[in-house]
Amino acid sequence: MKKLVLIALALITLQATSQERKDRQKMDKKERAERISQYTPEEIAEIQTKQMTLQLDLSEAQQKQIMAINVENAKSRKAIMEKRQKALENKEKKELTKEEKLKMKNDMLDRQIAMKKQMKDILNKEQYEKWEAMAKEKMEKGRHQKKKMMQKK
Repeated sequence: MKKLVLIALALITLQATSQERKDRQKMDKKERAERISQYTPEEIAEIQTKQMTLQLDLSEAQQKQIMAINVENAKSRKAIMEKRQKALENKEKKELTKEEKLKMKNDMLDRQIAMKKQMKDILNKEQYEKWEAMAKEKMEKGRHQKKKMMQKK
């Protein structure tokens, strides 16, 4: 009888811990979205441009060109995020369809290709190579984080 009580207690504890972890992950996503939405696209672009200036040693002319690109990209991302939030609020179903996922992925890849072309035109060879390495590192970090989150589920 004692064994059954201990097993039941262990199962209840395990279930509560699992549920708490899922709730925490949802809150992390919401908090991150709220933090990002507090900044204007111009503020986000300014921070990104300054970071790139430090990392790539950009000239004044390059800074102005990259600032324009970053503002455009930040506005685009913010619009996409707001559209996605409204869609989630209006839908009962929270999951995207296969077609929606495909369209989003294609749009993202098109934006990346355009960004790469613009950066190639603005940066010199050394800067461009360093920028590509930074982008690759950032993507790998994102993949690692995503993999980590999937394992937690």
